[in-house]
Amino acid sequence: MTSQAPLPLSPFLSRRTLVRASAAGAALAVAAGGTASAASAAAPTTAEATAAPLLDTRALQAAISDLDHPHATSAQLHAFHGAERWYGTAGVADPATGRAPRPGDRFRAGSVTKAFVATLVLQLWGEGRVKLDAPLARYLPGLLPDDFGRRITVAQLLQHTSGLPDHQGIPDTSTPEGVLRHRFDRWTPREWVRTATHGPLKFAPGTKQEYRGINYVLLALVVEEVTGRPYREVITERVLRPLGLSRTLTPGQDPRLHGPHVHGLLRMTDGSLEDITVYNTSGSWGEGDLVSTVDDLVRFQQALFNGELLPPEAVDKLCSLPPDDVRMLDGGPARYGMGLQTVTVNGVTFWGKTGETYGYRTRVFSTRDTRDTRDTRDTDGTRDRRLGFVLAYTPTPLTTPEQMVARVATALTS
Repeated sequence: MTSQAPLPLSPFLSRRTLVRASAAGAALAVAAGGTASAASAAAPTTAEATAAPLLDTRALQAAISDLDHPHATSAQLHAFHGAERWYGTAGVADPATGRAPRPGDRFRAGSVTKAFVATLVLQLWGEGRVKLDAPLARYLPGLLPDDFGRRITVAQLLQHTSGLPDHQGIPDTSTPEGVLRHRFDRWTPREWVRTATHGPLKFAPGTKQEYRGINYVLLALVVEEVTGRPYREVITERVLRPLGLSRTLTPGQDPRLHGPHVHGLLRMTDGSLEDITVYNTSGSWGEGDLVSTVDDLVRFQQALFNGELLPPEAVDKLCSLPPDDVRMLDGGPARYGMGLQTVTVNGVTFWGKTGETYGYRTRVFSTRDTRDTRDTRDTDGTRDRRLGFVLAYTPTPLTTPEQMVARVATALTS
């Protein structure tokens, strides 16, 4: 099983769905039987902090409280604008008990994993242990067909411009019943890689962009080869432990979420709901297997842009798009850098990562610039006014129109 790629036309939206952003606060109804709560994450400590807030918390709460569009069982949102913080929830983390979500609850973060893997690769690049323009065969000789290994570079994997073929011989998970049927399938990374080596390259590496999880499976293998240690140990040593992300992990072959967690449910074709919380994510190893929490992802996001994990030149690489003549397969402009993706809403440019897997959706986005010209209190342009959010929710359809993230983005930027 592997996480799905977003639609080419919108970095915020999931595959096969496209939703126009609605106006924030536009008659959003709270789902019947659901619960909603909101709390400020930080109290003002100065006269300046008590000025009129920049976050429209009513609109943000409304954005996540409509659990019918799309149908979801829960939502959590942590939004920030400089020092201002807001956390809100809707729905229930556990339908059996009715418990509301909490910021320390674990959930499956899907392709947000890729931002962590890219961080590892760029750390190794900064140390001179990985060369971005080196062919993949230098680090993983014999794993791919010779033509692939010689032509595809590390940078092209990071930017999704490798041109690798589509998978063949993988389970059919196009229906919710198929997902349940294969929920405990076990894969090794090299077995999964072999499913994407049949046939010729789809395009010459570096000439087009196509979002593919297999690129990051290969990058995680590069990390293992260069460090001589398992990927889960490297990510713990270099990212999780230094930042104190004690609730974040890569589960390997363990199908369960341990400790307090949010349940994911999947709607069957007959309309019934099945709990999909427990399943094996080894088919998403290195590209979509991360388990995390809202609190931990906020901490990671802040550290990534504050320079705690990477020097400035490496952060620039994270947000480095291919040349202008490199387009998505549908002809649209490239939007993936070397680990993060970009989207502009109401003139505000965000960088971050989407994540989705069965029963779970995660969105982690922030502006890069610490200044905000809309903030009239920032008279000298030096205050940190970074704008961003972490949204984690649990939609029940297998393919989900993501009105919720569009509502959140609009509420933040209107």
